[in-house]
Amino acid sequence: MAISASDVIPLSQARANLSELADQVKAGAEKIITKNGESYVAVIDAQRLDYYHQLERERIHLLLIDDASKGLADIAAGNTKDAHSTLHAIKRRRAAKVTG
Repeated sequence: MAISASDVIPLSQARANLSELADQVKAGAEKIITKNGESYVAVIDAQRLDYYHQLERERIHLLLIDDASKGLADIAAGNTKDAHSTLHAIKRRRAAKVTG
């Protein structure tokens, strides 16, 4: 949804017309509230906010699935290291940086 100039409202105007603003948002508009001439907050319908949160959770799940798939591919290709020796090597490198 594109934001038009009428969707950008100064905080003082939003404060004075909150009920009307809320009705417009409930009807589907998204509003940008400005403070001192700069974007400050957005006002959107609660159901739309829930939808945006659902999309973000789905995106996170897809990223986790992608990471798991890459990890399984590494295992299948034999690209693995022993955890104990790898942690020991990391600790040695950190100790060398502290003393070096």
